Amino acid sequence: MTLIFDGPEEGPLFVFSHGAGAPLTSDFMEKVSVGLAEQGIRVARFNFNYMQQRVETASRRPPERAPMLIKQFDDVIASLKQPMVIGGKSMGGRMATLVAAEPTGAYLQHVKGIACLGYPFHPQGKPEKLRVEHLAAIKQPVAIIQGTRDKLGGQEEVLSYGLPERFNWLWLEDGDHDFKPRVKSGLTHQQHIQSCIDFLAAYIKDCLK
Repeated sequence: MTLIFDGPEEGPLFVFSHGAGAPLTSDFMEKVSVGLAEQGIRVARFNFNYMQQRVETASRRPPERAPMLIKQFDDVIASLKQPMVIGGKSMGGRMATLVAAEPTGAYLQHVKGIACLGYPFHPQGKPEKLRVEHLAAIKQPVAIIQGTRDKLGGQEEVLSYGLPERFNWLWLEDGDHDFKPRVKSGLTHQQHIQSCIDFLAAYIKDCLK
C-alpha cells in the first residue's frame, strides 16, 4: 500500500482515504491535504487496491466489497502504529467508521478520532437504504462535515436520524456532496473547502493533543 504524505513529519497524523470514484490525487483530496498540511497536520493519503489498479491500467473498476476495503484500511493503520485520526471523503469516511466500529480491530488503540467529509448516509435516490446502524458503536470522537443539500444525506433528513449527540458537525450552507454551493447562495466552493480545512485541523489537533 503506497502512502503519500503532506505536512510536517512530527505533526498530528490524519489518515485520509478517497471516495468511490476519484483517487488520492483528485482535486478535492489535494486541496484538503495541502490545506491541512499548512496548518501543521501530517496527512497520509492512500488508494484502495481497486483504485490503484484503476490508476495503473486506466480501466473502470468498481470498489471492492466493504470487508476488503476495511482490511486495507486496517493494514494502513498497522503500518503507521502511532496515534492518529482516520477518515475520508464519502466512501473513505464510511470505511473509517466501519473500521472504528469493529471491536476486534488489532490496531484500533492507535485511532483517536474519525472524520468524515461528505458522509454517504444512503445511496443517491435511495433514502431508505441508510448506512447509520454501526455509527453508535464507535467509541472515539466522530466529526462529520456535510453540505446542507448533499443528495447522499442533507441536513433536514440527517437531523431526523437520531445520531449520537456527541458527534461533531460542520454543516456547509447550500453545499452539495463535494461541498459546492450554488452561485445564488452567494457562497463559494473555495470558502467551504477552507471552512472544512479549518474545522478539520482544529478537530485533529484536539483529538491528538
